Amino acid sequence: MNARATRSLAGKFYSTLSCPPISTESSLISYYFSLLHSSPNPRHLRHLHARLLTTSLYNNVILSSKLVLMYSQHNRVTPDSLSVFFHMPERNIYSWNIIIGEFSRSNFPEKSIDLFRQMWGNAGVRPDDHTLPLVLRACAGSGALRLGVSVHGLCVKMGWEASLFVASALVFMYVTLGKICDARVLFDEMPKRDYVLWTAMLAGYAQHGEPTLGLEVFRQMVDSGVELDWVVAVSLLLVCGQSGWLKQGKSIHGWCLRRYSKLGLSLGNAIVDMYVKCSILSYAHRVFYTMNEKDVISWSSLMLGYGLNGNLSIALKLFDEMLVRGIKPNAVTFLGILSACAHGGLVELARSCFKTMHGHGVTPELKHYATMADCLARSGLLEEAERFMEEMPIEPDAAVLGAIVTGCRLHNNFEMGQRIARKLIRLEPEKAGNYVLLSDIYAAAGKFDEAEKVRKLMKELHVSKLPGRSLIELQSFSLPGFKFDDPRRESSSFNSRMF
Repeated sequence: MNARATRSLAGKFYSTLSCPPISTESSLISYYFSLLHSSPNPRHLRHLHARLLTTSLYNNVILSSKLVLMYSQHNRVTPDSLSVFFHMPERNIYSWNIIIGEFSRSNFPEKSIDLFRQMWGNAGVRPDDHTLPLVLRACAGSGALRLGVSVHGLCVKMGWEASLFVASALVFMYVTLGKICDARVLFDEMPKRDYVLWTAMLAGYAQHGEPTLGLEVFRQMVDSGVELDWVVAVSLLLVCGQSGWLKQGKSIHGWCLRRYSKLGLSLGNAIVDMYVKCSILSYAHRVFYTMNEKDVISWSSLMLGYGLNGNLSIALKLFDEMLVRGIKPNAVTFLGILSACAHGGLVELARSCFKTMHGHGVTPELKHYATMADCLARSGLLEEAERFMEEMPIEPDAAVLGAIVTGCRLHNNFEMGQRIARKLIRLEPEKAGNYVLLSDIYAAAGKFDEAEKVRKLMKELHVSKLPGRSLIELQSFSLPGFKFDDPRRESSSFNSRMF
């Protein structure tokens, strides 16, 4: 710390111990408000807190509310912010909005909801169009759909449903909780739409795998004159990755390079993810190494891409490098490594990685069990794969059963394949592919009569296999606001780094 900064901090510390030469009360309030706002650390804040308590200024709702906010901004939402709030001599809607908002944005959304209930039931304070969005976001964060619908009803009852603040929060909540159709109904009913509302709807379609509807919203958004920025670009990159629209994804990447001197973390991750989903791993890798900041999502996206494409050595090299840099792996990281092991037949490494997941604080999900079962079945360890499935702490899904059945077909294990395929049909009786798989197992074993019986059963149950389809781009289309430019023309740094 240099001398100037030291003098400034010392001055701030001294100011908490001495009375300022200010005569009017409003000037005194402004003075302490400024001190609270610029407080550099919790220690300084506690001295200001003590000073306010020894004067009548603590009774001022503006200063005490500001004290609540500043404790939270110094990561002291519990216990300091909450304690100050409940010891305030007076609380108004401004105070309640601060404490509800701080918990809504923290890792304790349930506490935010609890505070809202206290406000409504005991305090006699009515929510406004700033309170309700905070509560709706807390409902989204805690997965409380029924409560969110109740708060929606309260918004309508109080006449706040037409507020852009409230409408955007409602769309965000329904999108987050998977009710994309309800979100669209609200979106269409709004007579006016702002940037937040448009981007919430676009992000909702992108996150729920509806690229065509997302593109439609984006075109309407551009026609409405909404300015494009990196938030819009992130959603569009997700849409392009889901649909395999490589040319359009490249045009967004080129636009980002023209618009921003450096790619932010979210934007860089979105570009890497788009190239991974379009199976252009060389581009994904180059973008990855030009990012100034990387998190576990950056590493895991690229690792998963290489894992699913069977590039085992690169996936493992990335995993080792990530651990060396001190980045904690997540569920996607291990999925990429297990996928790479399954494609490469590295059973021992897969076993080792699967066992170390708990050590890294990651609980295996169904997709991890399915990938591990696939690794064992591909390698011909069918009995171990079945035993692994039976010892699972959760009920195996169709992916786990299907992986073992595929392995049985590959290694001509008729008895096990028949047994597990029947389980698969009981689990998903409406899926035609399961019947076809069982029929193929019978046919491979020379039991053509049994195979025919399965085919007849499909007809009796009116289960039909959908014909295979291939998507080709007959006519290229452009995204409004994004002219096509190959990103290689936009930045020398994009070409300068090769793995």
